[in-house]
Amino acid sequence: MDVFDKCYRFTYAKQVMAAGLYPYFQPIRSAQDPEVVVDGRRMIMVGSNNYLGLTSHPRIMEAAIRAIEKYGTGCAGSRFLNGTIDLHHEVEAQLAKFKKKEAALLFAAGYQTNLGVISALVGKDDVVIIDRWNHASIIDGCRLAFGQTLKYRHNDMEDLERILSSQQDKGKLIVVDGVFSMEGDIVRLPEIVRLARKYGARVMVDDAHATGVLGKEGRGTSEHFGLENEVDIVMGTCSKALASVGGFIASSHEVIHYVKHNARSMMFSASLPPPAWRPSELPWKSSRKNRSGRRNCGRTPSGYGMAFKKWDSTRGLAKRPSSPWSSATNCRPSARGVGSMSKGYLST
Repeated sequence: MDVFDKCYRFTYAKQVMAAGLYPYFQPIRSAQDPEVVVDGRRMIMVGSNNYLGLTSHPRIMEAAIRAIEKYGTGCAGSRFLNGTIDLHHEVEAQLAKFKKKEAALLFAAGYQTNLGVISALVGKDDVVIIDRWNHASIIDGCRLAFGQTLKYRHNDMEDLERILSSQQDKGKLIVVDGVFSMEGDIVRLPEIVRLARKYGARVMVDDAHATGVLGKEGRGTSEHFGLENEVDIVMGTCSKALASVGGFIASSHEVIHYVKHNARSMMFSASLPPPAWRPSELPWKSSRKNRSGRRNCGRTPSGYGMAFKKWDSTRGLAKRPSSPWSSATNCRPSARGVGSMSKGYLST
């Protein structure tokens, strides 16, 4: 038996390619703007995570250039050893302030963040409890943890309480998406916090798709519900609203200190290059401009997300819905809308 046999038998993707229907790994030959160039044609982008439209903003690009001029193109090591520069500490302090937590910790990717944090915190005597529709990075982080993983039905608080009540003698961590990435709906955070306090569990919210989108100041799900002091760990990414790449968590000093010395996905990975970090601190440096830009976001047809937003070329900011949200799909691409079809973009 050859371990590569599965590779030779894998023909499904090639069949889809042959039919001319393959939507993945399509090269884009322009910036991640509302319109992109694919196969020489300008198309409307409806599958991007560039929620505030900042990836090609002049100030963001200038900040990346300045970082290269000062620090060079790479950090040449892991955060644990020589790969931490003063810029990391500056951005972490800004993130902690932005998320209203005591401290923050940067990772090389959002995926690595969930892998490292969950596997570090959930030991053999603990249990991690997750929504069945959580992101793959959360699921894989649970697989790496030594503790038990239990799943409850999507946003089903009765099922969550059933699991919590059966695990009262264990350390418990509830991990949920703030905005579920494929469905676009928002977690029932007030009820989760209530159950967590009732049964002595901790709460970690993955705000990858909520940071910059939910809340008066764009701080995410916890701010949206007025529960910033009730959530123990907030996870986020820099690759969406924050216009760069990388991931982070914000929490108490003690939690950050522990994770910093036990999260293997951070300790044994090379640090991201300086130009990736510097732009990430700019979107929240002016809360007034951040709030103003998001408030002007115009409501779009359900499922079309960023495809038909109005574009402010002077600020590069998406227009915000004028009425309260029941879900985040009005300000982001929806997997159930056009974004899940035609390669995530439409020809103009």
